[in-house]
Amino acid sequence: MFNLLRLSCRSVLFCAGMGLSAGLVQAQDVNDDTAHCSGVALQAEFACRSWTEVAQDVKAGTDTVIIPVGGTEQSGPYIAVGKHNVRAQVLADRIAVQAGHTLVAPVVAYVPEGSTSPRTSHMKFPGTISVPPAVFEGLLKGAAESFRVQGFKRIVLLGDHGGYQSFMAQVAQELNRAWKGQAAVLYVRDYYEVVPHQYADALRAQGYGAEVGLHAELSDTSLMLAVDPSLVRQEALRKAPKPGVAEGVYGGDPRRASAGLGRIGTDMQIRAAVAAIQSFQRSHP
Repeated sequence: MFNLLRLSCRSVLFCAGMGLSAGLVQAQDVNDDTAHCSGVALQAEFACRSWTEVAQDVKAGTDTVIIPVGGTEQSGPYIAVGKHNVRAQVLADRIAVQAGHTLVAPVVAYVPEGSTSPRTSHMKFPGTISVPPAVFEGLLKGAAESFRVQGFKRIVLLGDHGGYQSFMAQVAQELNRAWKGQAAVLYVRDYYEVVPHQYADALRAQGYGAEVGLHAELSDTSLMLAVDPSLVRQEALRKAPKPGVAEGVYGGDPRRASAGLGRIGTDMQIRAAVAAIQSFQRSHP
């Protein structure tokens, strides 16, 4: 099977061994070691099931579905642009397994990232894809409605990027009003909020205060290393001078990032999301 290189560099299987400008992944036969639908993904992901299996899951009590929202954006010279997509999908899978009775939808990779004319925010850099807020909200509503009519009673919106959180909250409010008890939507803000707050505080407490910033710095890079290190250009990062705004790194310094530091944050995100979903399941039987 020939696997085309994805812009998002979806996982280790697609990213490992590739240069920044690679066009095609070397042809290889798919086997158990390279199959996506295995392990946690097989347990959790909607996309890994046939339609009859989805129907059986719902009939057996799997009535919650997470819509993970990522985003395709620049994250400095040393993190691949699919950062949010990979993190959202991988962490949502782990969250679903721990929460129970939950599947995970395919990640939403197209989100508001700034204007294209004039180019603003992350759209100032190559590698970013942006859609208007109305398109984004419409996509979430359509996906949620698709799950509702299939029998899912609880739809969870889980976003890995700060720029669209208010839009997700608005969608949840509108759908809960429209559905009037037929199903319910939970917007899990705590999943995102632990990163700039509790996680940043934990890093500062360990002496990394000057290296914690807003984007593509120590915390962001560490989270990526903990989830999928193939998306981080580690050798180049270690040799680099401190990157700044011109390179797409907003505050802080990513050079001492590590998977160990990242796991502090991912553990916080998973715990916060699982607690919110299980509380939601209890309050919306």
